[in-house]
Amino acid sequence: MSDPARRRLSADDRRRQLVGIGLSMIIETPIQDLSLDQVAVEAGISRGLLFHYFPTKTDFYLACISAAGRRILRNTAPDTSAPGVDQVRDMVTAMVEQIDRRRSFYLTLVHGSGVADPRVSEVYDSVRSVSTDRVLDALELEPAARPVVHAWWAYVEDRALSWSAVPMQARRESLDALVDHCERVLATLGAEPG
Repeated sequence: MSDPARRRLSADDRRRQLVGIGLSMIIETPIQDLSLDQVAVEAGISRGLLFHYFPTKTDFYLACISAAGRRILRNTAPDTSAPGVDQVRDMVTAMVEQIDRRRSFYLTLVHGSGVADPRVSEVYDSVRSVSTDRVLDALELEPAARPVVHAWWAYVEDRALSWSAVPMQARRESLDALVDHCERVLATLGAEPG
C-alpha cells in the first residue's frame, strides 16, 4: 500500500496543501518561526520540492498570509439578507472574535513583523478595504463616508487587539459591550444610514 501523504498531486493542489499546512501551523507558531522542513515533512515531500512550488521562504510566508487574509474575510462576511445594522454588528463581532483567537497572527498581519515584504501590507490593506466596503454597502452609505469607515475599522481592530491582550477571566468588558461601543463610535462619526 502506498503512503497517502506521498500521493501525487497537481501543482495547484500541492500549493493548496502546503498553504493549508502553513495556516494550521501559524495558529501556534509565529509565521517567522515556521519551519519549512516541518511543512515539507507534514506534506510528505522534500524541502527542495517545497521550493519548487514557492521559490523562497518569503513567497511561502506570503502565500500563507494571503490565505489567512482570505480566511478572515470569509469568517467576517455578513449575511447580506439581514438588516444593515445587524450586518455591521455581525461583522464587528466576527472580527473581534477572529482577532481574539489569532491575536499574534493578526499582529503579524498588521505590523508585518518577521516578513519584511510590502506585500504583507497589501494583504492587510485588502482586508481593511473589503471590510470597509461591506459596511458602506450594509448601511447604504455614500462613498464620501469611506475614509471615516476605513478609519473606524482601524479603531475596531485596535480595541480588539487591546481587549484580546487581557486574559479572558480578567476582562472588564464583555464582547457584547465592546461591540456596542464600536457601533456607537461609528454612529458618533456620522457614518450611519440616512
